[in-house]
Parts: sequence; C-alpha cells; structure tokens
Amino acid sequence: MNPLISFGKLIQRLIQKSDLSSEEAYLAFCEILKGEQPDLQQGAFLAALVAKGETVGEIEGAWRAIMELDTVDASQGLPRPLIENSGTGMDSLKTFNVSSVAAIVAASCGATLARHGARALTSSCGTVDVLEASGIGVEVSVGTIQESIRTCGLGLFNGMSPKIHPCALGRILSQIRFGSTLNIAASLANPARPDRVVRGVYAPRLMPLVADVLQAIGVEQGMVVHGYDTILQGGMDELSISGPTEVISFTRKERQAYTLKPEDVGLRTARFEEIAALGDVKAERDRLLAILSGKGTQACTEMTCLNAAAILFVGGLVDSLEAGVVRSREALSDGCALAKLQQWRSLQVGSGQ
Repeated sequence: MNPLISFGKLIQRLIQKSDLSSEEAYLAFCEILKGEQPDLQQGAFLAALVAKGETVGEIEGAWRAIMELDTVDASQGLPRPLIENSGTGMDSLKTFNVSSVAAIVAASCGATLARHGARALTSSCGTVDVLEASGIGVEVSVGTIQESIRTCGLGLFNGMSPKIHPCALGRILSQIRFGSTLNIAASLANPARPDRVVRGVYAPRLMPLVADVLQAIGVEQGMVVHGYDTILQGGMDELSISGPTEVISFTRKERQAYTLKPEDVGLRTARFEEIAALGDVKAERDRLLAILSGKGTQACTEMTCLNAAAILFVGGLVDSLEAGVVRSREALSDGCALAKLQQWRSLQVGSGQ
C-alpha cells in the first residue's frame, strides 16, 4: 500500500478514537523521525493521538522509536542510582524554573542527576534557557556532560541539540506549540537512561499513565506529581506550596497514591504569585542565583526545598520528604548549593553569563 495512504489510515483510526498497538506507534514514529511523511501528516498524527488520549503502549512505542533512532547512548560508565527530575510543560500555572534550581540543591546534598531538558516551547523560559544564562554549556559534547555527571553529580542534555538527538527531534519540537505525545515520550528519551525519576505532569489524568510508562521502560523508583493552587484552581508540573500536590510514588514492586500539603512537611502555603514565572530569562537567572545564594524569597526558597526533597527521597538519600526539606534548606544556608553551581559551570562550560 502507498505509504501516504497507510499512514493516513492510522490517523483516521486515531480520529475515530481507536488505539494503536505499541508496535504500530513505534513504526509510525519511526516514519516521523525519518521524515518519511510530509509535515502535514506528521502534525495531523500528533494532534489526533493526543486528542484521542495516548495509551501506555502508544507512548512506550514512541519512546522506543526516539531512543533507537534519534538518541545518543550516554549511559555507560555513569554512577548509579542516577536521577532525573523534569516536568512535561503545558501546565496552566507557570512557575519559576523550579526543577533546575532544585536539581542543583539536590546535587549539593549528594544526589547524582542526569537532566534532559529543552528550551521554552510553551513558556518564556525553559530549562535550557535559564541554565545557559547561568553559565552552563548547552551545546557541549556528550563526553563533557558525562564527565560533569561523574565529577559533580550534575549534567544537562539539551533535548533540542543535534549532539543529543541527531536525527529529527529538534526539528519537530521547534515547529510545534501544542501539547503532544512528545511532551511525555521525547522528554523521557534521556541519553543517560536514569533509573530514578521525579516527573511532573500538566494534568492529573496523566499521572497513572505516566507512572505506568515509567515502570514499562524500566525505571526502578519514581514519583509522578501534579501540584495545585487553591485560589486559581490551576495546576503545575511541580510539587506545589500554593496548594496540595497529588503524588504517585512507585517502585518496581509497589505503588502508592496520596495527597501532600505544604504543612505536611513543615512549610507554609504561599500565594501562587510569589512563585510565578517572571517572563524573562535574565530575571529568572537572577532569581535562580538569589535562591542558591540563600537570598531568595521565602516562597521561592521553600518551593525549591520541597522539590529538591523529592529528588533526595527518590534517590534514597533521605527517608522522608520532611527530612529532605530540612537537608535542602541547610544546603542553601551553608553555601553548598551555590558552590555546586560554580563547580558545574567549570565542568559543563558555557558562555551564557
């Protein structure tokens, strides 16, 4: 059958709310990554898939195609356990770059992280943007990133760089501005293959789905979170201090779902405006540096400590989120967190300052 017609039949099935098998999704994403379908068909497929609602098998198939065809393998020789913390984006409430500063704090407490992020697609300042502005190299070799992870416990893989995804991922991400399966599958395509994950999602319906996917692709332990604001009634792909957070915590053998309030770990509930994105890369860089220097606002500092605590807990460095909050606060007050950023800058060298 003509490839255009057969691919179009897949799109029609999705429009009619029919699920694809994992293998069908894998083959379809292989065609997309290889550029074997016109852009119109590629966009229609992605839109139809997310409109139907992805299954675990469809996301796993997409992830497998991205890992096999368009992701360098940087997993060898890295320390374990290896942690990643990230969010899907597309959340209704845009906060400051919590995951970036939380990762630095957690690394200063002994965690080892291999981060995989992107420039802003649906916001004004993404992970790559703020870390580049803070002096981290985002177009460096894979070997440089691996050495940074081994030496200081931190490394960032730029998900839009051809050095990381040499085939097509950067091209696709640069052309779309809507939430798609790639928000999940592509962001999970970390070259280092971390075995521990803290994952924020933009909608509560995605929580069990993403937990299933993480377990399916071999993650040993993780936490999937979606935070709320009690006044604005919106959600964020972070643990929240402006409202409760829904959490799914899992290992290979068990899973637990619960609701976490800031007060449960000794923090106050803050107004969302205190942690909201500022809409400017330089302003976000300055805020990141202020937090790491122990000069951040109470709300931003506590938001950072809560999200760093999740990393430490998943990494097995603390036995509770409350203990992780205490340890993270100490790292900010004694200068360890800022020193960790300075060490990272010297290893994954950039020119963004």
